[in-house]
Amino acid sequence: MFFYLNHVGLSKHVTMKFAILLISFTSIFTIAEAQSLSQSLGNSNSSVKTENGIIIHTDNGNVKVIVYSANVIKIDITRNEQFSDFSYAVIANPESGVKYSMVENNDNYALETDSIKLIITKRPVRLALYNIEGKLINADDDAFGTSWIDNEITTYKKLFPSERFLGLGEKTGDLDRRGRGYENWNTDFFGYDSRNDPLYSTIPFYIGNHDSLVYGIFLDNSSKTHFNFGASQNRFSFFSTEAGDMNYFMICNSNVSKIIESYTWLTGRMPMPPLWSLGFQQCRYSYFPESEVLSLAQTFRDKKIPCDVIWFDIHYMQNYKVFTWDSIRFPNPKRMLDRMDKLGFKNIVIVDPGIKVEKNYAPYEDGLKNDAFIKYPDGTVYSGEVWPGWCVFTDFTKPSARIWWGKLFKENIDEGIDGVWCDMNEIATWGQLIPNNIVFNNDGISTTHKMDRNLYGFQMSRATYEGEKKLLSGKRPFVLTRAGYAGLQRYTAIWTGDNLPTDEHMLLGVRMVNSLGLSGVSFAGDDVSGFGGDATPQLYTRWMSVGAFCPFYRSHKMYGARDSEPWSYGEDMEQVVRSYVQLRYNLLPYIYSAFYESTVTGMPVQRSLAINYTNDEKIYQGNYENQYLFGSSLLVVPCPSSHFSEKVYLPAGEWYDFYNNMKYTGNNEMYYESPIEKLPVFVKAGSFIPMQSPVQTTVQLPSDTLFLHIYYSQNTSSFIYYEDAGDRFDYENGVFVKRNMVFDPLKHQIVLDKVQGSYSSQFKNLKLIFHGFQEMKNTVKINGTETGVKTGNFPMMEVNIKDKPLLNTLSAVIKNKNDQILIQW
Repeated sequence: MFFYLNHVGLSKHVTMKFAILLISFTSIFTIAEAQSLSQSLGNSNSSVKTENGIIIHTDNGNVKVIVYSANVIKIDITRNEQFSDFSYAVIANPESGVKYSMVENNDNYALETDSIKLIITKRPVRLALYNIEGKLINADDDAFGTSWIDNEITTYKKLFPSERFLGLGEKTGDLDRRGRGYENWNTDFFGYDSRNDPLYSTIPFYIGNHDSLVYGIFLDNSSKTHFNFGASQNRFSFFSTEAGDMNYFMICNSNVSKIIESYTWLTGRMPMPPLWSLGFQQCRYSYFPESEVLSLAQTFRDKKIPCDVIWFDIHYMQNYKVFTWDSIRFPNPKRMLDRMDKLGFKNIVIVDPGIKVEKNYAPYEDGLKNDAFIKYPDGTVYSGEVWPGWCVFTDFTKPSARIWWGKLFKENIDEGIDGVWCDMNEIATWGQLIPNNIVFNNDGISTTHKMDRNLYGFQMSRATYEGEKKLLSGKRPFVLTRAGYAGLQRYTAIWTGDNLPTDEHMLLGVRMVNSLGLSGVSFAGDDVSGFGGDATPQLYTRWMSVGAFCPFYRSHKMYGARDSEPWSYGEDMEQVVRSYVQLRYNLLPYIYSAFYESTVTGMPVQRSLAINYTNDEKIYQGNYENQYLFGSSLLVVPCPSSHFSEKVYLPAGEWYDFYNNMKYTGNNEMYYESPIEKLPVFVKAGSFIPMQSPVQTTVQLPSDTLFLHIYYSQNTSSFIYYEDAGDRFDYENGVFVKRNMVFDPLKHQIVLDKVQGSYSSQFKNLKLIFHGFQEMKNTVKINGTETGVKTGNFPMMEVNIKDKPLLNTLSAVIKNKNDQILIQW
């Protein structure tokens, strides 16, 4: 047009006017076209109050707001007439009787509880969450709010200048997710690195904090979802779904631990695991034949290296077919497992979801009869290729199929198997491209692979757990999974998949377990020493020491790699490893109490420092983001195997060196000697650390004395000690020992409250070990009666450390009574 007008003789001035006018019309058209591609909710047209909230009808969709509790609000957004309320993740219902008000005016709707206030503007519809003091916590982006592009729906949120983002479950990268984007699509990813995404499991829940304010967002949509925390732009954060509706929960509370507590109230908390599952566990891909397994078990006992579990990887099966044993390698599984039981070992078998297509193979034939497998839309059973060849896959979203699957474990359990390892359940197949049109039952609401892939491992774990529970005659099941979805903690532990033997992966594993803890999953760990290849002796030893302070403690190595048992790296390394494994067993009363806390509040066993020290800038720095609390009291500093001196940051408070009782003031950076035999560990002042005498397995009873370490502080503190039989569910009916312990420096007293529960403690005596009590004399009063205090050394570690072991500790032995025990000094 421009060149044509010029050619016919119009002046340059007139030509430029036409050009500008043309560009303006083009720009308007382009903006209008772009806006038509992205469809927002638009304005509010009408609303209906409901029992628990409000439904708002907009120009382009519908919004349902549900008050779940004073701190939790659910937002459902759809373009359909009906809202999608079904969820495998959420088990909580809106609390009855929760008080809230709803006020409407010309501009907005205001919903208020005693803790939070949600403002929903009408033109256009946008949401903003405030705390009760009127401070803005979280808000929709003013321009975009919630919008659709085709079937993809995205919620855009205001990005605060100082905002940090935590969690999202099993994700690589840094503690603070700011500046990164993530995808949730469960994927088999061997040898991932520190920036790869997505991985094996999906937990679409994150915690945001800014300006000393915290909140949580849980996007309960199992399709492929995306989270962007300011990646490639700095205008907003957002989360989006590729299918289904925008269903998300907004959680607001005073601190991160309360956010986790509310999230796990929604999605459930773990049951108490069997005590044996907290011990050290040895695995390899694979141990066979039977003679090697028995020799391995005997060597642990001969070398006095504690161990509770030996794992059977896929080579135990006949041609990789699940629910079979190789008849040559393992001619009599029950006899072998009986011998393992006498040595004090539990045994776990791997089970993949793929069932081989083979005539006269009972699981395949019976599964066809029971209509238990996933299908194409035309009713044909889907098959994919995995280890055994072409396989079919159980539809774990179908109730009858879950029950059918659970019954398949009867023979394993009758033979003596104690737990199940669910692997390859992303679903992993050769080629990694399962068609999206595969149909799942979804508890009667038919869906496709697009919606149910991320649920598959979760539902497999559920079916396995529920099946085991029915078959174990009251004993606690144990399940480990590779894949999962939000809420998986109700049924299974999880590990972080096929990692590599590098220092980078060791530290990455720490951050991933920390992130899982921030996301409601407490029972988690990684493959100690790295699955995919050979570790150096120093790396193996360092990783084994870090693993001793991890909820799930298992060494695992791939086929063809060097031996990786504790004695495989020389006598010096063996001595160090033995010491840390033994320390793990000595700490079991403390660890078990931490697991109990997780069942009650959702607080993870392995705790990112972001939980307790959220607003401390130092903990997000590269040197310190790997540090964590193990339980409430032990600060663990993972450091590379090549570092013999590590830069450590101690947060606010006072801290004791775990090995020598030296006391440090917090908010302090320092260099700390960390030779291979000494992982930096510190104890928070005011802590109670219950420990037991050395044992080789949890089957072996410790001595009848509980060693209760008490660390002096200038501040009052408390701890809940917990104990039960460790293997059954009668704890749900009060058969346990629970005791609150309070340290009060102002009154110069320690109170061990009256015991709750009907279980009889295995510990008849208490040995009180006082750390840092400078004012303590030769006696203390126990319920008014003077008792002698002894000065001496208490070795925390058997290994030869340069520091002298806990010099000048003070101790007193008393009877462990059920009534209140008052200790005064």
